[in-house]
Amino acid sequence: MLNIRTFCLLSFLAPAIHLSAQTKNTGAAKFEALLYQIGRMYVDSVDEASLVDKAIIGMLAELDPHSTYIPKEELEEVNEPLKGNFEGVGIQFNLIKDTIYVVDAISGGPSERLGIRAGDRIVRIDGENVAGIGLKNADVMKRLRGKKGTKVEVAILRKNEKDLLDFSITRDKIPIYSIEAAYMATPTIGYIKVTRFSATTTKELRDKLDDLRKKGMVDLVLDLQGNGGGYLRSAIEMADEFLADKKLIVYTDGRNSPREESRATSEGRFEKGRLVVLVDEGSASASEIVTGAVQDWDRGVVIGRRTFGKGLVQRPVMLPDGSAVRLTVSRYHTPSGRCIQKPYEDGVEAYRRERAERLRKGELTTADSIHPTDTSRYYTQARRVVYGGGGIMPDIFVAIDTSMSSDYFGHLVRKGVLNTYALTYVDEHRASLMARYRTVSAFRTQFNGSDELLEGLQAYGEKEGISRDPEGLEKSKALIVLRLKALIARDLWDTSAYWEVINPENPVDASYRKALTALADDTFQRLGMLSR
Repeated sequence: MLNIRTFCLLSFLAPAIHLSAQTKNTGAAKFEALLYQIGRMYVDSVDEASLVDKAIIGMLAELDPHSTYIPKEELEEVNEPLKGNFEGVGIQFNLIKDTIYVVDAISGGPSERLGIRAGDRIVRIDGENVAGIGLKNADVMKRLRGKKGTKVEVAILRKNEKDLLDFSITRDKIPIYSIEAAYMATPTIGYIKVTRFSATTTKELRDKLDDLRKKGMVDLVLDLQGNGGGYLRSAIEMADEFLADKKLIVYTDGRNSPREESRATSEGRFEKGRLVVLVDEGSASASEIVTGAVQDWDRGVVIGRRTFGKGLVQRPVMLPDGSAVRLTVSRYHTPSGRCIQKPYEDGVEAYRRERAERLRKGELTTADSIHPTDTSRYYTQARRVVYGGGGIMPDIFVAIDTSMSSDYFGHLVRKGVLNTYALTYVDEHRASLMARYRTVSAFRTQFNGSDELLEGLQAYGEKEGISRDPEGLEKSKALIVLRLKALIARDLWDTSAYWEVINPENPVDASYRKALTALADDTFQRLGMLSR
């Protein structure tokens, strides 16, 4: 039964989402009457706007886990990653010991054009000292972000420079990239990691495919692990790059939304060549649309673990005060007819805990522990059986290896010590590292985590309140060394270098290595897929 907050919200949304006349009359009348009486009779003064916001949240909690309310002041920040850009100076930074360290100057941004680089420390912004005064991340962003064309003055302390370096940065549009890594895994296999589906994803993907083709790519590993989704249109356009003309990609339908089909065009850049898609429990929504289309048409091999299971489509509904609701309006189905939405009848909290439950039940470590919530059988083009309800099952399961986990490693990660130590290490040794390792490939194959590096990490950890733990270090040593190595590569080059280093030797997840194996043996033939 709907409570009073539900009725309040129902009436509040009525003008915006065109509810029925009867609902408008009953809901709006109740809401207006209650607000009037609260204002007239309630014992204390109330914040009416806050009351309405809570009513909205209460209503949406009774619908589904993905219908959400976004206050006006948060709307821009929430939409920013999907728009593909923001306005500012174009740096990635970390706060280390109360100092703003530049982790990376974003390619094409105003800071990079001026020569600001990783390892620089920003000590003044517009004449104000910003070192050692307890700034938070939000404080730094407030000072550095601003409208395109406006200026901000920064003073930078740089290693081996005696004096502060002054920069006048003209703010500009800063790209937020969807593709975090793209490189040649072997002389003929390309690798692309996509982290979100935004307004710029299609162009980024096409550019990377063209670039890798020029480098000799014949086959492709598409990494969607941890990709929580984004724009439906971008997912459709990505699938179009891999599927032949007129093939069904996805269809949606809902109570007030008639069936709408999306099909591939003849414009795909990678319609031939073998394809592997990597997924895990964090791959959701748009990621599942692409994966489902690839799997149903037997276009590629899906490797990893069961995906998140989000088969609902949201549409933004603007409200009169500038806030918005993302309202679920339809379900999507893969080409074979599957809806992969996992159950949410037990409420939002149970829904959010479901991924943690997978680990507790052993699903992330043992394939036999996976049980589809929908036992209806669907069929791929090659007549392989697939299931809906609760995500997409991979063709090849890859377990998470938890044997190297330790409390010591957990403390190093959660307190940010691995990240900050890697940054300070690069700051101290940048010139010698770049002179010795000219390429990411050379660094990956030749750089070894020395005892000196690990000793430095432990000492740095002690300064941050993490006691030495020889047993924990020994248990997690391979994991710690590889993570440090990858972070150092990121700080020397870019984020793509991080993945180029960590993927081939990842001791926790062998999905990448399984992908290369599948492209080297008879996996495609065994699954009934033609070797294109």
